[in-house]
Amino acid sequence: MSELGKIDRTFFDRHVAPNLGAKRDDVPVGPQHGVDFGVIDVDGSALVTATDPISILPPLGFERAARFALDLILADVAVSGIAPTHLSVCFTLPEEMTDEAFATVWETIHEECADLGVAVATGHTARYSDPSYPWVGAATAMGVGNHDEIVRPDGANVGDRLLLTTGPAVESVGLLSTLYGDHLELPDDVVADAQQRLDEVHCVRDALTAAAAGPVTAMHDVTEGGLAGALNEMADGADVRFEIDREAVPLRPGVEAVCETLEMDPWASTSCGSLVIAVDPDGVDDVRSALEDRDTVVAEIGRVESGDGVVVDGERLEHPNVDPSWAAYAELASRASTE
Repeated sequence: MSELGKIDRTFFDRHVAPNLGAKRDDVPVGPQHGVDFGVIDVDGSALVTATDPISILPPLGFERAARFALDLILADVAVSGIAPTHLSVCFTLPEEMTDEAFATVWETIHEECADLGVAVATGHTARYSDPSYPWVGAATAMGVGNHDEIVRPDGANVGDRLLLTTGPAVESVGLLSTLYGDHLELPDDVVADAQQRLDEVHCVRDALTAAAAGPVTAMHDVTEGGLAGALNEMADGADVRFEIDREAVPLRPGVEAVCETLEMDPWASTSCGSLVIAVDPDGVDDVRSALEDRDTVVAEIGRVESGDGVVVDGERLEHPNVDPSWAAYAELASRASTE
């Protein structure tokens, strides 16, 4: 297991996959490495579900932090193409979180869920002595739909075209520059550009828009391991090869400069809010237009071919396994605490 971040495939295959409780016929999609969600069959309907930690970063402001945290939670269901409909929330609040701060977080979650049509079904809220920011609990998102409407991350077909929204490292650069902009030793305008990236870290509506415009065959959000990780997980799951054009991949303002100064590979750094979307050739223009109508940056970056792995400009791209943004975060936090 890596020291920080999600467990790797080897650890998952050895310790998690063989130990998944009872085997039930009503779980057509169970835990898989690199797959964002599970599926339960309920009387012929599909219940898509995913669980994630709740991360609240006070320096963002509690309203902004709550919207950021909720989008990350709902995204793992939204990438299935099924709209999130229900939410179960468990808050284990640190002692230093005030009632007023929690009220802001909760009211923001309520407003966003109401706008998305998501009902809070159950939960738990308590304050304890051991928890600390940013990890203040966990939540399970659920969506109810039809089995044949589910978009799986391993569903890419030979001949599909590959779209990318927003671009690599947007989340990690946006967060690190917002939290530690004074410690980046970069010009103020570059830091300001990087900080604006945090406003692009929202993909729930993008995922649902793409799925509706379709036909979308596979979709994956760019989380830990970054774009390189997401591409490899999708290609491996579908047993195909992804051919990628590096020049076609968009780099948002501020991303390259921050990654260089922090010695982060942008393609290996988490970028929640970015989506890799495999689309049938007949649907590419419709999906691009639908996303552009939302002012979402989207680019066609490659195609799906027979074979295996990910090839970028003729060279094999491996899964990074370790996300460099964790080490960068630790270094900046240490630097800030000593200044």
